[in-house]
Amino acid sequence: MLVTDKKQIDTYYKALLERDSRFTGIFYVGVKTTSIFCIATCRARKPKIKNVVFYTMYKEAMDAGFRPCKVCRPTENANEAPEPVSKAIELVRVNPKEKISDQVLRENNIAPEQVRRWFNLHYGMTFHAFQRMYRINNALIELKEGRSTIDTAMDAGYDSLSGFGYTCKKLLGSSPTQSAEKNRILISRLTTPLGPMFACATDAGLCLLEFVDRRMLETEFRDLQTRLTANIVSGENKHIKQTKIELDEYFSGERTMFNVTLDLPGTVFQKQVWDVLFSIPFGKTASYQQQAERLNNPKAVRAVASANGCNRVAIIVPCHRVIGKNGNLTGYGGGLERKRWLLEHENKVSLKLQQNEEIERDASQLDFTCLLN
Repeated sequence: MLVTDKKQIDTYYKALLERDSRFTGIFYVGVKTTSIFCIATCRARKPKIKNVVFYTMYKEAMDAGFRPCKVCRPTENANEAPEPVSKAIELVRVNPKEKISDQVLRENNIAPEQVRRWFNLHYGMTFHAFQRMYRINNALIELKEGRSTIDTAMDAGYDSLSGFGYTCKKLLGSSPTQSAEKNRILISRLTTPLGPMFACATDAGLCLLEFVDRRMLETEFRDLQTRLTANIVSGENKHIKQTKIELDEYFSGERTMFNVTLDLPGTVFQKQVWDVLFSIPFGKTASYQQQAERLNNPKAVRAVASANGCNRVAIIVPCHRVIGKNGNLTGYGGGLERKRWLLEHENKVSLKLQQNEEIERDASQLDFTCLLN
């Protein structure tokens, strides 16, 4: 959709000038003088506001005659990792016990430099560090299942037990045997139309889902590890895989409720507040005041707002459906524009479902009338 609201245009233009990553996937800016379109974080020279138009979908920008910018590559970086990076990640997942060297990457027509830059930018670590985490995680799973330490170390590509032990202590702070006995929080990166997210899960369920540019994300990681007495390591389990599938369905308008199992450590009050969030229907909103009243504690508005802010599972635990008493959008960890987008998305899907139900009901009544005649 072409953005025509003056206030919205000013907000988006400011985000473009500041390269605000919270607006990744929120808008696509078409530059009239060059006929290209970009995402919010583009490093290219900024055009004047009179020379730009904003769209909510990159397909709309392309339909209007704009072509993707070669600097920010909006059709890649707004959602998916670039193809070479995806291929590199797949190599690790298919071969979790092997070292994927720069030479191996080149043999697969993958530029190591591109992979390295992307991982530093999006994961805050090198590709090789990501591999080590993945291999260690795989090894810990085998140790937990009863395999011997020496067999696990050799099979994972370590030349000695000491090397295996050193890596474990460096990454996890304890020996392989001790690490295997600890809880593990697996972390994986996933892509959405609103930008990349991190998903974390224990064996018990999904415990974190946040946009990678969320403020205080590192604090959330530390708090999660403390509360669960666990280490965060790269990897996936059934809960993360299910989350990815369900999120794709949500963003495509095919899902209004999530079924993935959750593991939400928190205080008793926080859990009560989060439970109330689930009672807000898809396509609807509620105020902090209404949330407090549902807890039979109408004076606890600020405490409720604070508990909402401590929610670590965005979208699935729908704190984005809570707005101010006056109807205005209020704080959201992923940014107000993402909150606005989510609410508009749910409203559109809800209206479409309602229209489909009315059509089906009318068709049923027509069939019944025909039978009577």
